[in-house]
Amino acid sequence: MNESATAALLERVLAPWVRSLALEPVSVGEGSVTLRLPFSGEFRHSGGVICGQVFMAAADTAMIVAISAALGEYQPMTTVSLNISFMRAVRKGDVLVTARVLRLGRSLVFGEVELFDEDGKMAVHATTTYSLLT
Repeated sequence: MNESATAALLERVLAPWVRSLALEPVSVGEGSVTLRLPFSGEFRHSGGVICGQVFMAAADTAMIVAISAALGEYQPMTTVSLNISFMRAVRKGDVLVTARVLRLGRSLVFGEVELFDEDGKMAVHATTTYSLLT
């Protein structure tokens, strides 16, 4: 998968509210992806930081793309677990979301996602498990 195929995948499979995050492909490898989450003031809650729900959706989305890259195409899947640690508050700036497939099994896929703030500091770390629905 390349960046244009990734952009088409994001447009095709995501729910409209997830598409509104405007995630942009930065790089795609075999079983990995980096997406850019462009900053929007609408992502901040009353405390002035980007809310966790935005980061969870971005992490989940990036992992779907990384799995699709590992498989060579999108295949229906569902999230079994998404364990996330919010390590640093993010108030402004774009966030880079990097997802990697750690193990691609016949029915389960394990992965890891890291989100970095505009200063390159890790803000969020997640581990994931997905079930392939075939």
